[in-house]
Amino acid sequence: MSMILALDTATPAITAGLVRRAPDGSVQPLSERITMGARGHAEALTPNIAAACADAGVAVGELGAIVVGCGPGPFTGLRVGMATAAAMGLALDIPVYPVCTLDAIGYGTAGSVLVVTDARRREVYWAGYRDGARIRGPAVDAPADVSVQGYAQVAGSPDHTTLFDLPVLDRQYPSPSRLVQVADWDGPPGALTPLYLRRPDAKEPGR
Repeated sequence: MSMILALDTATPAITAGLVRRAPDGSVQPLSERITMGARGHAEALTPNIAAACADAGVAVGELGAIVVGCGPGPFTGLRVGMATAAAMGLALDIPVYPVCTLDAIGYGTAGSVLVVTDARRREVYWAGYRDGARIRGPAVDAPADVSVQGYAQVAGSPDHTTLFDLPVLDRQYPSPSRLVQVADWDGPPGALTPLYLRRPDAKEPGR
């Protein structure tokens, strides 16, 4: 079995957890530390990693891989998680697998589900799923511009699911085990490319 550290900072749930993955793809969650906050990702993530390892009784040297949510998400928070995962992977000489954060929320759902998270600027990141597989998105739009046609439920950010005329599924944020389950384990890890979907708010001043 492989010991995997799962991280996500694309939502206000600053997540770190240890998951054991068997050769047949089954997973066993061992620990989970989540700090809620739209800011403070840099301050919370490293202590959450240390606490999750301590809770599971696992030293970082025992890790076989890292899985990290690559968004979509706000620029600063997303960068913290991906940079931390990349640095740990390099230091430990283990692979780092990027996954779409929305996929980890939609994974394992039944029927047609719309997943939304906070994109700020009165917009949402969204993607559509059928039986847990993504069929649309990810994209960023104002809630009024996201069509609910064909969806039976909505999941994701509790502050934004209520903006859609759909029954709300109690699936708000990605869990460590679902982050591991949506990773592509059949080949080498893909590039650590963040899904910003738009340019960051900060811009270099003009001359």
